[in-house]
Amino acid sequence: MKQRSLLQNAFWMLGGLGARSLVQFVYFILIARALGSHGYGAFIAASALINVAAPFSTWGSGNILVKYVARNRDQFSTYWGSAIATTLLSAGVLIVLVTAASHLALPPTTPILLVLLVAVSDLLFARFLDLAGQAFQAVERLERTAAMQLLLSLSRLGGAALLFTIPFPKTALTWAGLYLASTAISALIALAWVWRDVGWGPLDPRPTLREYREGGAFAVSLSAQTIYNDIDKTMLARLVSSDAAGIYAAAYRIIDVAFTPVRSLLYAAYAKFFQTGEGGIRDSAAFAIKLIPWGVVYGLVAATVLYAVAPLLPLLFGSNFTETVDVVRWLSPLVLLKTLYYFAADTLTGAGRQSVRAAVQVGVAVLNILLNLWLLPSYGYVGAIWSSLASDFILMLTLWAIVVKSNRKLKHVTV
Repeated sequence: MKQRSLLQNAFWMLGGLGARSLVQFVYFILIARALGSHGYGAFIAASALINVAAPFSTWGSGNILVKYVARNRDQFSTYWGSAIATTLLSAGVLIVLVTAASHLALPPTTPILLVLLVAVSDLLFARFLDLAGQAFQAVERLERTAAMQLLLSLSRLGGAALLFTIPFPKTALTWAGLYLASTAISALIALAWVWRDVGWGPLDPRPTLREYREGGAFAVSLSAQTIYNDIDKTMLARLVSSDAAGIYAAAYRIIDVAFTPVRSLLYAAYAKFFQTGEGGIRDSAAFAIKLIPWGVVYGLVAATVLYAVAPLLPLLFGSNFTETVDVVRWLSPLVLLKTLYYFAADTLTGAGRQSVRAAVQVGVAVLNILLNLWLLPSYGYVGAIWSSLASDFILMLTLWAIVVKSNRKLKHVTV
């Protein structure tokens, strides 16, 4: 198969993720209007908590799949079958554990059934979708990876439309049921798509188990990333109110949508980071530096646009989200900060230093939790804003400091 260019793959991902973001934006408006800030806050608090555990469902098997298949296409069946088997085993255990422990982190009024429905969706079916996307990413079929992203969003848009129209109580629990159904349908379609276009493999977890250290590093890294990105929403619901969590989560969703073009470039470049990383961190860093200027320019423009258009948001989401305007404006620099730290992080990953990346992310996750415990009770979502900005800024500085230091050491040894 002819290898596609980075630009071509980036445009595929931009089209797919852009369409996904537009669809997500529409179904988010429907959900926000149907549930209000309180109901949406309750749902997002449960979702954020569950997503902390989600990376351990796959134990990094999707990333290991990309690593080996990007370097040797013949490894696909071995690592694909192993990824599916690992996820089936891990997800079953995690669903029970997370559901049982949810009462410790969530408000007492959160229904246990809501947690269970979201757990099955996000710990099992959503992970199958991720693996399907990574399968196509590994063979540089990014148009398929983009399609996976859009497939889930379209399915959830259908669920949101039902929530908005069916004559049932419009509660977080009702939406959780529709959320699970839409995710399950998308996951089954995605798995069938991989089977048809790329292949399958024996359901044997041993190849992943042989890479358990690196797989664990990927899982810890993604979990830590979820913590410093999302745990503040769960903590806001627990320490302040579900309304505060809903207002803050709505603003953070806007930031996430604005990051779509950079995320598209990162998706397209991920396999190439592993390919260049075979030569060491100097080569993967050189590859990242070629891409960074595009991301920085976009980050600055996006932050400016977000600041300008923020007053329009309550017209879309409803009067319950008036305070989202200020939150979006304060969070707008995150687009630039995320751009910078992701390129440094993928530089380390591609060069085989995932454990270093994971250690830094765990440290920042702990810092984020401590800052939230300190700031949220007194300042509410304003404290969450400052915690997020500080965490992402420190993460960016630390990761780039490690990349620069590693390159200097390598240069010294070479000389």
